[in-house]
Amino acid sequence: MPTLFSAEQRAAYERDGFVLIPGLFDRQEIAMLRAAIEQDPQLQASLYDRKDAEGKVTRMATWNHPGDGVYGLAARSRRVVDTMEDMLGGEVYHYHSKLTAKEALEGGAWEWHQDYGYWYHNGCMFPLMASVMVALDESTRENGCLQVLRGSHHAGRVEHGVLPGEQVGADPVRVERMLERFERVHAEMQPGDGLFFHCNLMHRSDRNRSPKRRWTVIFCFNAARNDPYLEHHHPGYTPLVKVDDSAIREAGVKFADAPGEFFRRNFANPPELTRRI
Repeated sequence: MPTLFSAEQRAAYERDGFVLIPGLFDRQEIAMLRAAIEQDPQLQASLYDRKDAEGKVTRMATWNHPGDGVYGLAARSRRVVDTMEDMLGGEVYHYHSKLTAKEALEGGAWEWHQDYGYWYHNGCMFPLMASVMVALDESTRENGCLQVLRGSHHAGRVEHGVLPGEQVGADPVRVERMLERFERVHAEMQPGDGLFFHCNLMHRSDRNRSPKRRWTVIFCFNAARNDPYLEHHHPGYTPLVKVDDSAIREAGVKFADAPGEFFRRNFANPPELTRRI
């Protein structure tokens, strides 16, 4: 099983809880990913807003199952899935993907949280879960890049609750103590870079104060042996069919399914559960 990680990067993931891979997807592939989302009317119709404490908005779309369109092929590519299987120590499946769109001068902040702070309550017994964030645009301090606390995944799961605005975040008291102990890293990224990170890594992002938008897509995975014991709006174990890395270029911009049909079948956004996505 090939993996993107060198021995040093594998050790860094265990130590720090994250690894940045420059150029995970090349310029042509990223252009295809951007075009796919910008040209798909059903995905645009599926966008929903999440406000921060100041009322600023991050726009999002979430889907459960990767299909044969550009985004699905990216999530199923061997460069992503083989690396995830190395990180999680065995077979993985696609838990969900999401777009996070911070528009120029308008995009909101996202408070400190761990992904497993949510997924634990979805019936996932163990933190055998991880994500890769792919930058569709340049991601900088000015436009609200991801911030992570290096090594914070070693602290384990932190309780989460409803915060001012429309977000669920980590216990503020525990976060303050973690900020005293762990280094804050601003994960600035170029289009196509990929940040692989542990589900217990504490992370957040500032609002977009720049004239440039900041769009990212996040592919989330669960270990097959960590099949949730609760039925939830994100899926249980579903076998994942890997594709060669060349499949993205071969697909072109057009989805193999009709564009709207993919999101009608796979969009996961029950209104009563959107706070926890």
